Amino acid sequence: MKETANDMPSFRPYHPGELLKEELSHRNFAQKDFAQRIGLPYSSLNEILNGKKAVSVEIALRMEAALGIHADLLVKMQSDYDLQTALTNTQLRDQLSEIRRISAL
Repeated sequence: MKETANDMPSFRPYHPGELLKEELSHRNFAQKDFAQRIGLPYSSLNEILNGKKAVSVEIALRMEAALGIHADLLVKMQSDYDLQTALTNTQLRDQLSEIRRISAL
């Protein structure tokens, strides 16, 4: 387990695409068919499911309509993923430490 900028234990970020990929697999939905069903290019859906593209609010709403997974859950998962990923950036962590040092004066 790594330490974050706040010296709190960090866990591997979980991209919402992982949840969606599992759900599609569980329901035996082919990615190409599902992409067409929700009006997304297959390549965009595939990038989301593989954690290479973010789940936007619009996409979360499409997923909610198609799968019944609440859009707010997917948006929060994306936000948490983005935050955890940013905190693994050592340059940003160094900058945050410097900001804390300066602000403590």
